[in-house]
Amino acid sequence: MIMKSRLLRYSRRLLKGAALACCASLLVASKAPSLLEQVKTSGKLVVLSQNGPTTYYEDANGNYTGFEYGMLRAFARELGVKLEIRDVHDLSHLFSELENPESAAHLAAAGLTVTPERRQQVRFAPSYFEIRQQVIYRLGESRPRSVADLAGKNIAVIAGSAHAEQLRKLSRRYEDISWEEISDVDAMELVEMVNEGKYHYAIVDSNAYAVHRGLYPNTHIAFNLTQFQPVSWAFPKGDDDTLYRAARNFMLRANTSGMVAELRELYFGHVSKMNLGGAQTFAQLTRDRLPKWRDELEKAADKYELNWELLAALSYQESHWNPRAKSPTGVRGLMMLTRATAREMGVNRLDPIESIDGGTRYFLQVREKMPERIREPDRTWMALAAYNIGYGHLEDARVLTQKLGGNPDRWQDVRDHLPLLAKRQYYKHLKHGYARGWEPVTYVQNIRHYQALLTWTSRIEEQRLAAAAANDDGEALADAPVAESGSVPAL
Repeated sequence: MIMKSRLLRYSRRLLKGAALACCASLLVASKAPSLLEQVKTSGKLVVLSQNGPTTYYEDANGNYTGFEYGMLRAFARELGVKLEIRDVHDLSHLFSELENPESAAHLAAAGLTVTPERRQQVRFAPSYFEIRQQVIYRLGESRPRSVADLAGKNIAVIAGSAHAEQLRKLSRRYEDISWEEISDVDAMELVEMVNEGKYHYAIVDSNAYAVHRGLYPNTHIAFNLTQFQPVSWAFPKGDDDTLYRAARNFMLRANTSGMVAELRELYFGHVSKMNLGGAQTFAQLTRDRLPKWRDELEKAADKYELNWELLAALSYQESHWNPRAKSPTGVRGLMMLTRATAREMGVNRLDPIESIDGGTRYFLQVREKMPERIREPDRTWMALAAYNIGYGHLEDARVLTQKLGGNPDRWQDVRDHLPLLAKRQYYKHLKHGYARGWEPVTYVQNIRHYQALLTWTSRIEEQRLAAAAANDDGEALADAPVAESGSVPAL
């Protein structure tokens, strides 16, 4: 009987334990998945952004690229999902769209400045960039040197921007400051408005102006409206912070691992300190000379599977698109080939079409000589440096880079060591000796800058042509006779 009673009690405990386990299992099964789990299950990360040179844009092959895009793609890959970007044309709608559950957006990434006002509305991940708000004015006009000088002038800012927030703060002290918040525009369009005299001043982010200034040489920085401010991704506020925490951890690693620095170099390292004269000359010759050679540059680019803006930038750096150009060292023509290189390529260097073809093939030849392990875009940038200084000197710089602890296959490291070729303590130990090593550094930086300007102006041109065609179609529809009974116009 005692044994039977013990067995009975043991059986009851087992049944009770099984019941509790079953209940726990049901509770776990009924628990809603976290936001991070939902993202991984759906297989996509939905991001709100704004199309532009500092965020994301299409390259010549129709693929997305850009600083923000590079960061977002890396985060999406870490989560094991695809990246889906939704363009929000009007910045003033971006935060409300992010907070709207029906939009199904997970975060916003559009070069967003972190401000106290915005922190009340959204949650920001750790910063990955810093910018300053800058007042831009037109050269020839009176330059404002302080906030007080903005009084009584018409100022353009993007609607819903941190710049508008800053002006609202300042207006409490400076009552005569007024501004116009313009919707559905980007920083470049504001700078263009100042360049054309439509507004006295515009306020834009420092990185955006650095990218655009070469297009509008008649504009300049008046003064910095703010000190450096952090830029980051924004997340909607809520109880579920699982995706936010994943982004926070990702961003902390991206900052410490060097990934952010590499992307900054990739997308903003080309921004040169072009002086006013250089910017004005580039803008003028882009209008006056480039159209004459553009078709030939595009043909060569198609033939050799290159980007035509790269070839245009290279030829501008070499000759300013002057087929009769001649240097004191004897290089000549549109692509400034030496006599020996022209002979090797089998071209007449004074014939601009042959010069383009020969220069393109020589560039490709140099690029192909480099070790296969050197990846793009470092491969192209090193080839450009070799085009300028010679392949032997580039190899010397790579050898020196490795000896001094750098990565000889990374342009950023080689770039930092190239100027040492002009110092005896270094070049006396190198195979090819002395070289003016600082020149290819500036050379490559300029070409990257010119290429970026040409690429973006090409996109603007395409957009304007598309808009003009759409307007023409709309006018055609409006002018067409309308059939009776409310049917569509007869075309």
